[in-house]
Amino acid sequence: MIQRNAQTLPLSGTDVDSKRAELKRYFATTWRLYENLFEVIVSDQAYYLKAEPLRHPLIFYFGHTATFFVNKLKLAGIIDSRINAEFESMFAVGVDEMSWDDLDESNYRWPDVDEVRRYRDQVFDRVNRVIDTLPLSLPIDPSQPAWVILMGIEHERIHLETSSVIIRQLPLTEVRNHPDWPACPDSGTAPVNTLVEIEGGVVTQGRSPDRDSYGWDNEYGHHQQQIDHFQVSRFLVSNQEFMEFIDADGYQRPEFWSDEGQAWLAYTKARHPRFWRQRDGRWYQRNLTEEIPLPLNWPVEVNQLEAKAFCNWKAEASQSPVRLPTEAEWQCLRRRVDDNNPRWDRIPGNLLLDRWASSCPVDHHDHAGLFDVVGNVWQWTDTAIKGFGGFEVHPLYDDFSTPTFDGKHNLMKGGSWISTGNEALAEARYAFRRHFYQHAGFRYLVSHQKLADSRYTNSYETDALVAQYLEFHYGVEYFGVRNFPKQVVSLIRPHLAGTGRALDIGCSVGRASFELTRQFDHVDGIDFSARFIQHAYDLLQQGEKRFAIPVEGELVEYKTVTLADLDLEGAPLSLNFVQGDACNLKPQFRDYDLVLASNLLDRLAEPGRFLDLIGERLRDGGLLVLVSPYTWLEEFTPRDQWLGGFKKDGESFTTLAALKERLTGQFALIGIEQVPFVIRETARKHQHTLSEMTLWRKKP
Repeated sequence: MIQRNAQTLPLSGTDVDSKRAELKRYFATTWRLYENLFEVIVSDQAYYLKAEPLRHPLIFYFGHTATFFVNKLKLAGIIDSRINAEFESMFAVGVDEMSWDDLDESNYRWPDVDEVRRYRDQVFDRVNRVIDTLPLSLPIDPSQPAWVILMGIEHERIHLETSSVIIRQLPLTEVRNHPDWPACPDSGTAPVNTLVEIEGGVVTQGRSPDRDSYGWDNEYGHHQQQIDHFQVSRFLVSNQEFMEFIDADGYQRPEFWSDEGQAWLAYTKARHPRFWRQRDGRWYQRNLTEEIPLPLNWPVEVNQLEAKAFCNWKAEASQSPVRLPTEAEWQCLRRRVDDNNPRWDRIPGNLLLDRWASSCPVDHHDHAGLFDVVGNVWQWTDTAIKGFGGFEVHPLYDDFSTPTFDGKHNLMKGGSWISTGNEALAEARYAFRRHFYQHAGFRYLVSHQKLADSRYTNSYETDALVAQYLEFHYGVEYFGVRNFPKQVVSLIRPHLAGTGRALDIGCSVGRASFELTRQFDHVDGIDFSARFIQHAYDLLQQGEKRFAIPVEGELVEYKTVTLADLDLEGAPLSLNFVQGDACNLKPQFRDYDLVLASNLLDRLAEPGRFLDLIGERLRDGGLLVLVSPYTWLEEFTPRDQWLGGFKKDGESFTTLAALKERLTGQFALIGIEQVPFVIRETARKHQHTLSEMTLWRKKP
């Protein structure tokens, strides 16, 4: 059996060489475990099936975890070259079903499985060489190169689980039983679920910075909440208990379902949990590689919408306030489990792949009178994820959490049978859209405590940098200087021949993209930062964006921008916001009549590469517009990658001279403009800057 080594790596130690060897083992066992999962697949054709309609086929996930290492190591400056630029673009983004992420399979020409295997071998060798040579001190902290390695390892362990969910949806003919992935053989009648009294109190949430294990950004910070006394179900809801909801026609009774749940039912026509099957009047359950008679005493596996509908039905039937736990209430339950992880001597449940490659009966693992507080299946909560007080993104993975802070992603707690590494920790905070399936079930509680409305309310954005850029893009003029994105587009317009397709690369929070829709039939706005893109997408979808900008000290001014303010309300906007790397765009982003790169060049790690490749994205006669203040800083661009701003052959060499030298063969320079802009920091502090706009016509 493959070595699982499922507990996450301690960050502390006394010997650097031992810790380096430990890190190598953790990387290797994670890598091999992930590949071992894919051995249950019978044929290569299964890698290309859309088993889960809202996710890419498995070939994407097989390559994704490897490209993640390369992309993050390169972003961190730990390696200086790619292994396969095409793969590192194709497999980079597309994990969560975000409306602004392109899941149109016609845009992807997936490589052969053997090609991806060879690529994975190359990445494995490269990462091992990095681990051998990277500087290391103890304890490991988020500023160290070793943290990037841990980020890649824990990321792959997340996809060990998400890939298993997709494999579970493949046709049975495409999978096989495997000795490393055995299902639990025990099943029978479920125990009667009863309620257990839980004492309330003040619950403090948030990972301590000195915790001896890797943590994701959303785990850090601080949040306190008063929890009232409540009662909670002793067991997870079993298949047998959920069958009562089925028998009561629960899926056909809209009064038990939220508006979102009713919309999901109307779309899917669901009448039972996804992993249940019914043939000849008998119920079966689909596991990882087989179907078995429905194990009545295993936990039911449902999405959050189904779990919530069951609770509403249970509340009516029992005439008591039954609902899902909140995250804080679940933490009250978690106190019953010994918290020595990541160094448990005995794993306290069906967790960390210590038992089975499936769920098991709900009464197998007792935690001081409650069963399966951790493990078996994840437990849905009523809490939509958001950051705790003091939340900060990690600069190397700014889109891990922030795209989920939309009120549409609910937290799951406790882990499942295949949750390993960081996923098994008490502080772990993983969230999915409410209609998504994981290996997830639920338990219910009875409480009279009133819950805050967790729905998305379009609250004011207070992240200082994001709010500053929202004001820069959508605010009024300052000191007689016009709004910059609007001014840039107005200066481009006389040079445009007509309608067509436009690309706003480095679009930030999106104002120029919106302005370009007045001229073009289709506009793509692309930015590296999901944190920025999300706000542009919010404005596009909701028609409104609110933000707070500083006045002085702790005083802020609240602002709102709407599509009506932009005179775009009701307009048919063919506008698409996508996260992407300007130096490594996916192949479908091409055939543009305009490419606008505004205040982007001097923030790229490889501006020369961008210029060398961007012409491929333009049609003959198309327009390339570069706008930049040429503020070259080693913080963003390595010194040897600067386009200009230095002495060359003893003479001053400007960025404009470099652009002419680099672009003249493929483009004709047709105009130069000076474009001022002002960025407000506070009511009395502003930055005044002058960008240079150069306009280049692509030669036939």
